[in-house]
Amino acid sequence: MSNSSALKGAAVARDAVDLVLEQWARARPDLDPSPMSVLGRLSRATRLAERELKSLFSEFGLERGEFDVLATLRRSGSPDGLTAGMLARSSMVTSGAVTNRLDRLVAKGYVTRDLDPANRRTVIVALTPAGRDLIDRAVAAHLDNERRILAALDPHQQDELAAILRSLLLSLGDEADAPRSPGDP
Repeated sequence: MSNSSALKGAAVARDAVDLVLEQWARARPDLDPSPMSVLGRLSRATRLAERELKSLFSEFGLERGEFDVLATLRRSGSPDGLTAGMLARSSMVTSGAVTNRLDRLVAKGYVTRDLDPANRRTVIVALTPAGRDLIDRAVAAHLDNERRILAALDPHQQDELAAILRSLLLSLGDEADAPRSPGDP
C-alpha cells in the first residue's frame, strides 16, 4: 500500500495550513489553493526550524551567519583559509555582510584576516585554534539538533523529502548555478 493510500484510510493530524486551505475553499471555491499546502508548510517548517537553530547557535555565542562562516572555513579542507571573496560567494550574501561577520569573528578570536603575500589586494580568512575548536563542537551539536528536529520522519522519509526538495531547488535555478567554494559537496 502506498503512503498516500495509507494516509487516506487513517485519520491524519491537522495543522494550521489545513485551516488556511479550508478558509480559502470557502472564500474562493473557484481557486485551487493546493500550492499553499506545500509552500505554506515549507515556510512554517523553515521558520520553526530556524528558531531552533538560532537557539542552538546562541548557546555557542554565535549568530547564524557567523556559524556559516566558521563552517565554510572548516569544511573547505584548506588549512590556509579562504579568500573573503570565496566566503562571500559560498554564503551568497554581499561582501559587506561577510565583512561584518568577519569583523565579529575576528573580535571574538575565532578567525584571522591577513593579506595574501602573493596578492596584497586579497584577504585570506582562516580559523584560529579557538575557532576550529568552537566550530567542531558547534557542528556536532548542530547535527544532533537537526536530527532532533527531523525525528518525526523516519530515515526513508527524510531521504525522500531531501530528494523532493533538491528537485524543487534545481527547478528554481537556485542551486544549479550556485558558486562553490573549495570543499563544498
